[in-house]
Amino acid sequence: MADWDDLRVFLAVARSESLSGAGRVLKLDPATVGRRIGKLEEAMALRLFARSPQGYTLTAEGQRLLAHAIRAEQAVTEAMDEAGGGSGLTGQIRIGAPDGSANYLLPQVVSQICDDHPGLDVQIVAQPRVFNLSKREADMAIAVSRPASGRLTVQKLTDYRLHLAASRDYLDRHPPITTRADLKHHRTIGYISDLIFDKELDYQTEAGMEAVTLASNSISVQFNWVRNGAGIAVVHDFAMSAAPGLVKVLPDQVSLTRSFYLIRHPDDRRVDRLNRFAELLVQGVRREVARLEALA
Repeated sequence: MADWDDLRVFLAVARSESLSGAGRVLKLDPATVGRRIGKLEEAMALRLFARSPQGYTLTAEGQRLLAHAIRAEQAVTEAMDEAGGGSGLTGQIRIGAPDGSANYLLPQVVSQICDDHPGLDVQIVAQPRVFNLSKREADMAIAVSRPASGRLTVQKLTDYRLHLAASRDYLDRHPPITTRADLKHHRTIGYISDLIFDKELDYQTEAGMEAVTLASNSISVQFNWVRNGAGIAVVHDFAMSAAPGLVKVLPDQVSLTRSFYLIRHPDDRRVDRLNRFAELLVQGVRREVARLEALA
């Protein structure tokens, strides 16, 4: 029978799908992680992972154990919360988020929460993709649309606005833009179309950009292109203050609104620490978006 320490190693490999990734989380050598998994499989007489050059993938037996391991993790977390007592939040919490919010919104919100709760250890995983909360890749995730399926709880965080923007230097060096039709004479920046992971990010046509000359799956790369005078892009209003030289383009003609949602696993509703952190996160994100948009 597996004990909690065995299950902790199993969960780390299941989530990272590699020995090296699990080793970083557990602060163990990958070879040690591999030996631990081998011993666990031997003790249970089950093959939990399929090994390949691409990494470790759960087998059917591994998927069944995953559900039990997650319940054990939740029980340990709840016990630690009860034993800890007090009013301060403690422990590690991982948030998955698209890189726009992860770079220009969450750092200041999370740092304020941690100032008030110094026992917290918060990780922000910034990746342009949807996070798998069932595998516990994160404790909670921010998304730009509601999940279409899955046993998840969803809470709307806030609406946010986006506009076309360019650097003052770029605008000074190129023909004036007075209508959407003028955009075809300018270099535009946006997403790689076949790598857009959520339909809500497919806003280039809506913004009047017929074709994209410079493209990246990362909003941060796009933002740095704009900041360095490479062209025009759709930019989050809450990111504008990070580059004081940016200027909105056609703000009266092109204005987009999108929403952020906080996604959680429903079983986590029993964990008071995660509930309290989620409440602080929601309040902080709403305040920060309002503050930054007022400056844009």
